[in-house]
Amino acid sequence: MSASFRKALKSKQKKHQERSQPGFRKNLGLLEKKKDYKLRAEDYRKKRNTLNALRKKALEKNPDEFYFKMTSSKLQDGIHVIKQQTEETTDEQLKVMRTQDLKYVEMKRVSEAKKIERLKSELHLLDAEGSQKNKHTFFCDTKKEVQKFDLATHLNTAPELVNRVYNRPTIDTLKKKTIIGAAHAGQLKKLRKQRKQQYEILNQRIEREKKLFVISQKIQTRKDLLDKRQKVKVKKETVDSPAIYKFKMERKR
Repeated sequence: MSASFRKALKSKQKKHQERSQPGFRKNLGLLEKKKDYKLRAEDYRKKRNTLNALRKKALEKNPDEFYFKMTSSKLQDGIHVIKQQTEETTDEQLKVMRTQDLKYVEMKRVSEAKKIERLKSELHLLDAEGSQKNKHTFFCDTKKEVQKFDLATHLNTAPELVNRVYNRPTIDTLKKKTIIGAAHAGQLKKLRKQRKQQYEILNQRIEREKKLFVISQKIQTRKDLLDKRQKVKVKKETVDSPAIYKFKMERKR
């Protein structure tokens, strides 16, 4: 790029940035064009008016002033952000919700209790492991009768059936009727296994019913805690029992 061309380009840029002026005013410096002055003046006036408005607002601010939007917005990194509204529920609604949960758990517990009663009626718990042995007391008049006492003869049954607590037919019944049901060792073993499984199911249902009962008690306790009355904790909550509270007595109006 030649020197003459560079000089012409500079003069052209200077003419674009400055306004033409008389020769006797050149000692005062360059004068900007009117359009540039208007833009600069407009920007200055806008900033000045904004500062004046903010200054006036700060001077007239009431320290006790309240806007409803204050409850739904918060200042985060210098920016007002609207808070996310949470679901609000009243104490009465919470009580109803607790009641619904309690009713469901209680329904399941009653259902388990009915199933337990049905299984007990079918199994009778006669040959369950760990069950209490039946005690039957026989009275004799003399010591000779005690010495000669024979349990099989007294019960009128076979000696092999004396230790049974159920299904113990008499000798007359064995003579008149044939054996009903399984008689082979394989079938008896299979029935014994099925009966054992039924006892295991019964034990599981009993444990489940106990757990549901504890859960219902804990839900009822949490529901009672919604009461605004003064209360004192008497016993801490455990795995097998709910917490116990003592409430202050208040006369209802």
